[in-house]
Amino acid sequence: MAQPQSHTQTAPGRRGPTLVATNTVTTKDGLTVRARVDPTLSVADVVKQLCMNLKISGNPLLFALRDADGDELVTDDNLRKKIRDKAALKLVSAPLLEALETIEKLQLRDEKTLRFSLFNLQKYIKEEQFANEFLQNDGLRELCEVITTVGGNTLAYALTSLSNLLDLPYGWESLSAEFIHKIVQILANPNNLVNVCRPATLILRKLVDADGSQAVGSGVPSSSAGFSAPPTATAPGTVYRFGFDVVYEQMKRERGLLEVVVSRLGGGESMMVLYSMTLLNSLLSHATPAHWIELTSTLERLNTSRAVIRLMSSHTIEDLTNSILDYQGNMVRVIYFKKTRRVLVSGHWGIDDGEYAEQGYGGDGEQEAMLDYIWSCAKLEVEASTMTPRYTNGQTGESSARSRGKSSVRDIIKWRKIGFESEDLRREFEGTGMLGLECLKHFVQADPSRFAQLVLEQNSRAPERRCPIAKASNEVVEILSEHWSIFAPGYSTSTTFQPFFLSFYRVHALALLFFLRMWSDSGAATTDFTRVASLVRSQVKVALRNETDRPWHEVEQEFLESDYRSVRDRQMKELELEDDLLNKVPVRNLRAKLYKESYEFIRQQRIQCLIQGAWFVNGIPLAPSPGLVQKRQSRPWRYMRLDRNLKYIHYCDSAVKFPVRSGLEDLSDKIDVSQIGEIAMNTCALPPNINVAAGPAQTVSDLPTVSLSASPLSFSLLSVRGGESLGDHVATDPSRWADWTDGLNMLRRDGGHVATPETAGFVNSLTEIGLKIKLLDLSGEKVDIPSSLGPGPPPADTNFFFSDL
Repeated sequence: MAQPQSHTQTAPGRRGPTLVATNTVTTKDGLTVRARVDPTLSVADVVKQLCMNLKISGNPLLFALRDADGDELVTDDNLRKKIRDKAALKLVSAPLLEALETIEKLQLRDEKTLRFSLFNLQKYIKEEQFANEFLQNDGLRELCEVITTVGGNTLAYALTSLSNLLDLPYGWESLSAEFIHKIVQILANPNNLVNVCRPATLILRKLVDADGSQAVGSGVPSSSAGFSAPPTATAPGTVYRFGFDVVYEQMKRERGLLEVVVSRLGGGESMMVLYSMTLLNSLLSHATPAHWIELTSTLERLNTSRAVIRLMSSHTIEDLTNSILDYQGNMVRVIYFKKTRRVLVSGHWGIDDGEYAEQGYGGDGEQEAMLDYIWSCAKLEVEASTMTPRYTNGQTGESSARSRGKSSVRDIIKWRKIGFESEDLRREFEGTGMLGLECLKHFVQADPSRFAQLVLEQNSRAPERRCPIAKASNEVVEILSEHWSIFAPGYSTSTTFQPFFLSFYRVHALALLFFLRMWSDSGAATTDFTRVASLVRSQVKVALRNETDRPWHEVEQEFLESDYRSVRDRQMKELELEDDLLNKVPVRNLRAKLYKESYEFIRQQRIQCLIQGAWFVNGIPLAPSPGLVQKRQSRPWRYMRLDRNLKYIHYCDSAVKFPVRSGLEDLSDKIDVSQIGEIAMNTCALPPNINVAAGPAQTVSDLPTVSLSASPLSFSLLSVRGGESLGDHVATDPSRWADWTDGLNMLRRDGGHVATPETAGFVNSLTEIGLKIKLLDLSGEKVDIPSSLGPGPPPADTNFFFSDL
């Protein structure tokens, strides 16, 4: 029961019962009393008891309790914690009244009253009871109208309130396309205040996230195609009806929006940089096939990766590290999508129009324009093939080829002049796709005169001595893809920054020039292509080592100045230590398949560790000011366990470690996994009175106080609601830290990123072990693995069927 502390009169010699106060309560009139609050009661019953005992007139339903320090609303979920912590409480108006009063003030549009009301609304809208009343009384419409009419700090408060409201999974499905366009306009204006742009950026990001797949919450990586799968159909009235397509349609109406967002990556305001990064990551993660090419092309044109590379050396907050790693993972998706996007060209571009008509393909105008540019820079002429001289009536070259129908492409020598093996470009780019075409185009575009000179030089040589430039370009793409493990989207295990990967085209150009130089210096012939490719593969490993720390000029020096003899000597030493079998194409493809299987196996193992549960220490968040007051925690230990539905992390705090039963009976509190936005590391310190190496009965002891510093085994669960911490923890050992940080990251819808070298090492080790086991099976049977497989002869007739095996 909740009542003020009092002493009962008793007979002499007898001592009456004394109520032990649990909290202090302050009324609206400023009266402060000490009260005993029964933790078994609901908050509504506690308020009712207080109103009755303090003789406060009015309906108890119109009152509520708040924490006097943080102004946090007391609910049934946190009542026990407030009692346990002996928090100072205050009796205030219920969220119902506060919501109605706020809506009335929004309707008045008085500037001073409006600004103060919106300032408080930022905080109150996070509370579910307040938000429900606010939404039921048409508060969202009033807030949207305010946003469209005000500016300055008032607009910043209104946008922050809306951003906090969007954290609720209901109530804002009525937002219109025009209102979303208004948010886009606010964000696209480079003259708006930073405190206005921050919440506007968050709003757009949350709207992008609000698609059908978000409602499903499958917790698996995105589709293997490289882009987000189309939104799942949702029931009418749900907030998960927006998503990428809805937002991007409005973004296209403001042509300068992405330019402004990317430009803010170079700003000095850390939180604005972080929010811009999260928006870009969200767009890349949720992009649908209809707009994927347009989005990625625009970001590439704006040199977004270059801006992110600058952030790698200049950022100051841990959250930005996670966003940069997420961006790297998204760029793996981009590169993989380009690599698997087929090059479809028709007519004189590489395959006959008649064949395309038969197979149902149409030419790609963008790809044909790129090929046209490459051919024009080569400054060559199309020649008639001497193998099939079919040109008549004085017609030669391309004009005659076009006039002769289906056999035209085979009657000319065009693309073979720049290093392709045939005139069928669809087949030439079958392994590298659009990525191979773009890499070749960027190589040409970097120095067209150099390209023309290289092509002329090769064509002046004997055919068997020519270096096939285009074929070498595709081979370099394959080598770099293997080096950076671009096997599939959502399977990135990089735990460090990869600035050279984000400069893929520049590295490709350097490696291709190195290929051409090694070809010339070694006097290679056509049959030596594989040998030169092995030299390039070896040099790539050396030049791109220690990617996080090496400056770009050292990479250029490795590719441009290394001489053939030293590279060859080093490669010979490497060949003594490794089998050339591992570099064959079928083996590399097998490694890619095993890599994905190993990643998924480790992912499931990490999630199982979360389901089993573990003890952690409640860490002390690092304060920005040096004068932090270190408080000894009465409950320093926390046990956490993920439920089998992967939706909640259940936990309990305790003064000592105790045997926790299986199930969730001992774990009274929980954290919604969907509310975890980031897993930040190195964010808190180990309490000075805790020894994590102690046994199960470790208690709080009075150890000497030491200065606080971030524990390397610490991590924090940051909320999607503005990045506030849902829990600060310190693991008891590195293995548990790796299990939980990577496990929580892998629970994310886009698969997240691997944050610890331990997990990355497990994936790579499993891949290599699996590869060796597979190869042992083959070597035992003495099966020879060819470097490549050519297509077999077509069936003589139709009297055949496909086997199920």
